[in-house]
Amino acid sequence: MRKDLNSPAGSDLLGEMVKMAAELLMDAEVDVVSNAGDGERTEAQVNSWNGHRDRRRDTRAGTITLAIPKLKKGSY
Repeated sequence: MRKDLNSPAGSDLLGEMVKMAAELLMDAEVDVVSNAGDGERTEAQVNSWNGHRDRRRDTRAGTITLAIPKLKKGSY
């Protein structure tokens, strides 16, 4: 298993896992901050999503492109 993660294909897998976890955490944080999920409307909503922007980040798992949430008011 460990040697598989050190192969080129394994590093892609690890990078994809890091990307997925980071994007899920960012989206969950924006849901809490705005009091509504992406595309959801609530009476307690204080902000709304305005899509995502791509940003490249260098990690131990390689360079990944994250979809950073955008808000209509302020920034993430």
